[in-house]
Amino acid sequence: MPDASALRNIWIIFKRELAAYFATPLATIFLVIFVALTGAFAFYVGHFFDRGQADLGAFFGFHPWLYLILVPAIAMRLWAEERKIGTIELLMTLPVSPWEAILGKFLAAWAFIGLALVLTFPMWLTVNYLGNPDNGVILASYLGSFLMAGGFLAIGSAVSALTKNQVIAFIVAAAICFLLVMSGFELVLNSFRSWAPEFLISAVSSLSFLSHFEDVTKGLIGLPTIIFYLSLIAFALFANRIIIDMKKAA
Repeated sequence: MPDASALRNIWIIFKRELAAYFATPLATIFLVIFVALTGAFAFYVGHFFDRGQADLGAFFGFHPWLYLILVPAIAMRLWAEERKIGTIELLMTLPVSPWEAILGKFLAAWAFIGLALVLTFPMWLTVNYLGNPDNGVILASYLGSFLMAGGFLAIGSAVSALTKNQVIAFIVAAAICFLLVMSGFELVLNSFRSWAPEFLISAVSSLSFLSHFEDVTKGLIGLPTIIFYLSLIAFALFANRIIIDMKKAA
């Protein structure tokens, strides 16, 4: 368990990073785009009213695809911007450990995404007004969406530490996340079946963000799904730490 000093340092960095989002129009633009796109996809692309069913299945169904663009856009600045303007050297000379910096930055960005999800709460109220949805499934879907966003974000944070260029960080993170979303599709799995053993195919399938999230949206938020997302976050943040140490040594 981190001591009080470590928690204080994480909290200071958390506040610094979260405030940085709202110091520019970036936060407002992102929040407006996220809420607008989730609503548009759910009501129009997802044919919410035509389905005649009061639930948020169509709303959550598009989250993985929205996160492919929006989350890497948030993550790309976490370390790339620090390296570009040279403040990462200053940050590393402060009495703050790399882990404290990594966690503070990650948690601030994750909280920001959580705020975006909270702002979609009126949609939950809307479906309850229109019908009698399974609120347990909706709550599980919100939790699953938040965890999935954390996985996307942790990957994006590690990639951001690799480069000074935010555009490159965005493209690489989005590409990696896209592969993880698609890994459960039959089209992808069939490309392995001609040469790979069954255990490898199962391993590739188990890495799919989409498969795990689809289980959640059906109300099946079991321990394996939670472990998958938390393990992925931990692994990506550990990779983030290794990259930071390598850049310091260089």
